[in-house]
Amino acid sequence: MHLSIIIPALNEAAHLADTLGRLQAMRARGVEIILVDGGSADATKNVAAPWVDHVIDSECGRAKQMNAGAATAHGDALLFLHADSQLQNDADQVIANALSAPSPVWGRFNVAISGAHVMLPVIAWLMNHRSCLTGIATGDQGIFVTRAAFELVGRFPDQPLMEDIELCARLKKISSPVCLTERIVTSGRRWEKHGVWQTIVLMWWLRLRYSMGASPEQIHRAYCK
Repeated sequence: MHLSIIIPALNEAAHLADTLGRLQAMRARGVEIILVDGGSADATKNVAAPWVDHVIDSECGRAKQMNAGAATAHGDALLFLHADSQLQNDADQVIANALSAPSPVWGRFNVAISGAHVMLPVIAWLMNHRSCLTGIATGDQGIFVTRAAFELVGRFPDQPLMEDIELCARLKKISSPVCLTERIVTSGRRWEKHGVWQTIVLMWWLRLRYSMGASPEQIHRAYCK
């Protein structure tokens, strides 16, 4: 299996060294790494260039950027990784083992959230257990998928938010996900910046509204208030 890691980024120069440095052992084993920039005003592309195989430009928007990266990728398996998340050094081998059978065709990691707030481990635990129960993952959990399945479901939907939720819902129709116990570490900056409890309530409220039929555009406007 040839794996391509696709990282959408926008003004992430301060966080990329940690993320990309962790990927170099995998890159040495032949894993392709693609940074998709959505129009950064900082040094994101310059910081990334020595650490990746391709830096490409895209319209801003995580779904647009990840689809652009997938179109460039050569791998027959794709991993979508947030710019502030860190994988363990053998993640490529873990994914290869998970996708070695004909089914399942996709999966995700358990997430751990870095930061000082006492609630962050609780949030991570809830995310991981909710994901196992529902078969729905979020982008923080490092969604991976075979290229064939990704193309079959039409790639990420071109919407401004909840694109990860929608992709998983489509993939579930093909197979249940592999819920790996290996961890991906993501930054808790979003929770700490906006308030942990406020962010928990907001994200659950947005997911509820989406499940009840609110459009991605409505969800995005509420998220950005």
